[in-house]
Amino acid sequence: MKEFTISKNDAGQRLDRFTAKTVPLLPSSLLQKYIRIRRIKVGGKASKRDYKLVCGDTVQMYINDEFFDAPKEDTAYLKIVSPELDIIYEDENIMLINKPAGVLCHSDSGYDYSSIISRVQAYLHKSGVWRPRDENSFTPALCNRIDRNTSGVIIAAKNSEALRIINEKLRQNEIDRYYLAIVHGIPKPPTGRLEGYIFKDAVKNRVFVTKNNQPGAKSAVMQYRTIKSSDALSLLECQLITGRTHQIRAQLADAGYPILGDGKYGIGHLDKKYGEAKQALCSYKLTFNFKTDAGILKYLQGQTFELKDISFRSKYFG
Repeated sequence: MKEFTISKNDAGQRLDRFTAKTVPLLPSSLLQKYIRIRRIKVGGKASKRDYKLVCGDTVQMYINDEFFDAPKEDTAYLKIVSPELDIIYEDENIMLINKPAGVLCHSDSGYDYSSIISRVQAYLHKSGVWRPRDENSFTPALCNRIDRNTSGVIIAAKNSEALRIINEKLRQNEIDRYYLAIVHGIPKPPTGRLEGYIFKDAVKNRVFVTKNNQPGAKSAVMQYRTIKSSDALSLLECQLITGRTHQIRAQLADAGYPILGDGKYGIGHLDKKYGEAKQALCSYKLTFNFKTDAGILKYLQGQTFELKDISFRSKYFG
């Protein structure tokens, strides 16, 4: 029998989900059975699978030792000796990181020792902030993602409460996210709002924009304003109202203003003369615009974080 005491980073989870993280090799069907026949208990008593654990609870598991073994492959963060991170801001709850273009937020397959999440976990582990052996299930996590070839601000949560709050604020549109983009052409009108629906073709790893709703599509809304224009290019600020996969890239291309250097949604012959291998798109600014209680993160209310040095802006617009 193994016993676990629920910490603040475990509290709020369902019993079955906590067990799945704590006993990674236990099949789901057996997990549910063990809860039902009382081989997994809370405080020595039978409990339902959807019971929400609270800080201080003790969970007893009468499960064979082999099910507690970790997966055989090494954890990615342990492979990183010197995590390379451009940290914009950090406190006891969150980190804001400037992700370079060309780097993945999460590994797309297998183990990626250079992804942003691996670097964050390595950094927190080596600095002693995160001690995996002291945690039953929590792992530092990213709250938002941006495409591999897009640069800019990523939010990482250092504890489960911060992760829950940031994810909720993103869902409720209480964190304003702004991007800079260079596009081909001069948008008309110079300031506007793009609304439509986006659906994803998983096989092609590409999204498509449509004006009419259809099965599997999601609403997509963004606002833009033109900051500067030249004869052929324009610098735009785009604000996401919804956050869909490839949204800014696809919606601007659909409107007739593809992003410079975008190999998926751009126009190759226009990009060729500029020699850009990555799209000129950066998540450059965010504002914590809480409209409801933010709990332990209330101190962030009204704060804005902005990247000043954006190479493609300097290159084309000074």
